[in-house]
Amino acid sequence: MHILLVEDDAVDAEALQRAFRQHNFAVPVTVVKNGREALAFLREKRPTHGVAQRYLILLDLNMPQMNGIEFLTALRHDEQLKQHIVFVLTTSNRDEDKEAAYEQQIAGYLLKSSSTNEFEQLITLLKTYEQTIEFPPEPVL
Repeated sequence: MHILLVEDDAVDAEALQRAFRQHNFAVPVTVVKNGREALAFLREKRPTHGVAQRYLILLDLNMPQMNGIEFLTALRHDEQLKQHIVFVLTTSNRDEDKEAAYEQQIAGYLLKSSSTNEFEQLITLLKTYEQTIEFPPEPVL
């Protein structure tokens, strides 16, 4: 499993990566700052043939240039990118944001909080997900 963290707040991005290390969740993490960067990254990694590497995307909603909902819309309309798994990780508790995100087939909507165990719960979820879900084989490069 590879994680693409789409997060414009450098402090939040570093805190999450630090929590991964502290909880021995050793997965490759790539960080980009907005939806445009995320799409560019995914398109750059898209193979010319064969199966694309799957990313589990942790997506903030409130970002400059291209917000999370705009990113989701573009992702789901791209035939070669729409298979990626997305969890929204945001401070927005607005019902409109939740509805818009779920309309784009996200796997879950998680609220950021100031709680000390916030990342612990997220890591537990991701570890369980990784151990439970069967993924197609990784492409041979």
